[in-house]
Amino acid sequence: MSLTQKTLAELSHDFQSGNVSSREITEAFIKNIEEKNAEINAVVTPTFDQALEMADQADARQKNNALLSPLDGMPITLKDVVCTEGIRTTGCSNIIKNFVPPYSATVWKKLQSAGAVLLGKVNTDEFTMGSSTETSAFGVTNNPHDLTRVAGGSSGGSAASISAEFCTASVGTDTGGSIRQPAHFCGCTGLKVSYGRVSRYGVMPMASSLDTIGPLAKTVKDCAMMLQIMAGKDPCDATTPDVPVPDYIFSLNNSIKGLKIGVPEEYINEGISAETQQALETLKKLLSGMGATIEEISLPHTKYAIPVYYLIAPSEISANMARFDGVRFGEGFAGKNLKEIYTETRKKGFGDEVKRRILLGTYALSAGYYDAYYRKAQKVRTLIKQDFENIFQSYDAIIAPTSPTPAFEIGENTSDPLKMYMEDVLTIPASLAGIAGLSIPIQKSAGNLPIGVQILGPAFSEEKILNIGHQVQSQ
Repeated sequence: MSLTQKTLAELSHDFQSGNVSSREITEAFIKNIEEKNAEINAVVTPTFDQALEMADQADARQKNNALLSPLDGMPITLKDVVCTEGIRTTGCSNIIKNFVPPYSATVWKKLQSAGAVLLGKVNTDEFTMGSSTETSAFGVTNNPHDLTRVAGGSSGGSAASISAEFCTASVGTDTGGSIRQPAHFCGCTGLKVSYGRVSRYGVMPMASSLDTIGPLAKTVKDCAMMLQIMAGKDPCDATTPDVPVPDYIFSLNNSIKGLKIGVPEEYINEGISAETQQALETLKKLLSGMGATIEEISLPHTKYAIPVYYLIAPSEISANMARFDGVRFGEGFAGKNLKEIYTETRKKGFGDEVKRRILLGTYALSAGYYDAYYRKAQKVRTLIKQDFENIFQSYDAIIAPTSPTPAFEIGENTSDPLKMYMEDVLTIPASLAGIAGLSIPIQKSAGNLPIGVQILGPAFSEEKILNIGHQVQSQ
């Protein structure tokens, strides 16, 4: 087995034991990126020189028995919305294509302090707005399993960088499914954390009441190793509560015998492919065989999730994107007056999907429509959240398909925004509720495409869903 085929946990063990150097590991991943990134288009800003310096520093710590954490010396990538001091961070948008942040996001500071090695920034839908990485100003990321298909979105670059063996792990964001869906499409593991579990400070916002930051990696154990470093309260982010961070690694091997797990009937409908349903059945059998009880449940307000999300998220997008005006943020274009500068900057800087969501959100927030749209959507969001709360009074977790089908073809949905929005129909409810979700690969389709299933748990139950996922992957 080559170095790049190994999991984060395996490479960490080899490095900590002195069997391999961080430079050797890092150079192996760099070689893969140099050979294959042209056809995959996952890495948009490589940082190879810095990575090798970081690797050498990790090797020096290893020799002096002064390693910082299990992540020390491990090469990772970051979604290109995570600010990195001195390293270009573009949101994959033309409006800030040359932006170099003067500070780093908390999540990168934590990983950097733990000794992680940064190989580069990876592709995303523009400002994370999309389900296929097709809205990126750098072009689409191709699925490593089939280059004619999308890698998913918006964390398509993160998922593809795992699947293509470009790194040991990656940091993505999940606002409506943007970690779980790409993980499903690319055959890796992706964790959507509870809202507030990981600091959002220094990560470019999309919809502030929905955004979460989480890891993608080959396995659940790898994700647990990442989360151990990433999680926790941050004084720079008031939405991170003072909730203790458990030992995620220690909890992975707990027995799941006796757990009650629900399968929502609303998640199994005519839009779900037969192969996707078969993957869910496979998971149900695995869990039953380990002593868990599987029962059908109902989340009655699920059908309202898409319209609710596409009122709330664009409204918050409209507010967040207002700062990009060519004066405060964004590369400005010449104009005769301030209005013309704003107009030209946004017309040339933003892509179609960003403009579409700004228009939707601005309309929903406008005088005379706020109560009819945004306020009503927030009320229904509460009902969706209550559905989950009611179920979690009796059940430990929920399992469901991550996405209706395996990865679709590049260009298949670009001319139909509504069809594209429906790709998130199974991931959005958990995002609206602010709960934890984990997508794990289960099997392959007849066309050899990965199929994943998501495990959902109450807010701040990452310990439990990681445990369930790890037990499944250990079978």
